[in-house]
Amino acid sequence: MTQKLRLGVNIDHVATVRNARGGAVPDPVRAAVMAEEAGADGITAHLREDRRHISDTDIEGLMDALKGPLNFEMAATAEMQAIALRHKPHAVCIVPEKREERTTEGGLEVAREENSLAHYIAPLRDAGCRVSIFIAADQRQIEAAHRIGAEVIELHTGAYCDAHAEGRFEARDEELRKLTDMAAFADDLGLEVHAGHGLTYDCVGPVAALPQVIEVNIGHFIIGEAIFRGLGPAIAEMRRVLDEARA
Repeated sequence: MTQKLRLGVNIDHVATVRNARGGAVPDPVRAAVMAEEAGADGITAHLREDRRHISDTDIEGLMDALKGPLNFEMAATAEMQAIALRHKPHAVCIVPEKREERTTEGGLEVAREENSLAHYIAPLRDAGCRVSIFIAADQRQIEAAHRIGAEVIELHTGAYCDAHAEGRFEARDEELRKLTDMAAFADDLGLEVHAGHGLTYDCVGPVAALPQVIEVNIGHFIIGEAIFRGLGPAIAEMRRVLDEARA
């Protein structure tokens, strides 16, 4: 029997809408609880250094309210390490971060920062957090993630999704080949494989069908669809698409 693919729902952009006007609504914690009730297997939240969407108070609320796991996305800074060690979420995902970017633009350069990252993640692992690294589908980066002691990698699917959306189908197929090959390579190393960034109903199927991928994390698209369908139905439809791809 094929293993069920886990769906992590990123609620960052509920906070984006809230912060566009200020105040307390819509509440990302309420959205996260509703997402769990609708079938999300986990919740992802990215506390950026500039606090452009998720806030420290949101993280506290999520830790108190969630029944399932929180995947805490963070840059590799001393401040974020201290916050993670205080809250001890189920998982931390180390991501690259630039203040000028709208969203995470690429994977972490693990190979270039191997020694510092190995020392950085050690206390997180010691505290009981599962450590994930958000990286491109690149063998050199995957090998480095394995060497530093990460338990999980999340493959950046943005290039694949962009090529699909823009109708560049040869490029899309090449990006899917990379994801396919590198998911298998990482699995052979003993890494747990996740995937995310830019996934939609239209393009998630081939990624979801990869047997080594255990979890996909999807945020912006689901929150956007929730405007038209409602949050619960948007998540339920994504769950249906994932299950169909996995069958």
